[in-house]
Amino acid sequence: MRRVDELLSDYGSYHRTRGNLACHAIGIPLIVFGILCFLRLIPIPVAGASAAEVVILLAVLYYASLDPLLALAMLIPLVLLDLGARAVGDGRVRLGVAAFVVGWIFQGVGHARYEKKSPAFLRNLVHLLIGPLFLVNELLRIRPLTTQPAGK
Repeated sequence: MRRVDELLSDYGSYHRTRGNLACHAIGIPLIVFGILCFLRLIPIPVAGASAAEVVILLAVLYYASLDPLLALAMLIPLVLLDLGARAVGDGRVRLGVAAFVVGWIFQGVGHARYEKKSPAFLRNLVHLLIGPLFLVNELLRIRPLTTQPAGK
């Protein structure tokens, strides 16, 4: 089994219920958007770039080491979220904080109400990077699916 499949399978074992998956489908993009809003505040002296673009590049390189096609698929939502964070302008901090907090509330509700299991990242911090990859994979089915929703 490839490393990417092991990571997706392990992450998937913490995300089996439809309710939890739905909460994550909302929560993870909000969290990523919030983080990108914060990172856009840190300029990098290269043609209008910020720390957000550097982090996106590093994340996509990590994803490419796991699966190049999945990394390419991840690049699209990351760029769109970054463009959204860029478009917010002066309200970036407030909106970033709100998105980040609301995203984590969705995560908490998903695990407490539906999954009744602690989040995967409490056991393995790499799962903080795998969560977005997992969602894209569940949507596009690039790698073998790792979850069988329990229907809750």
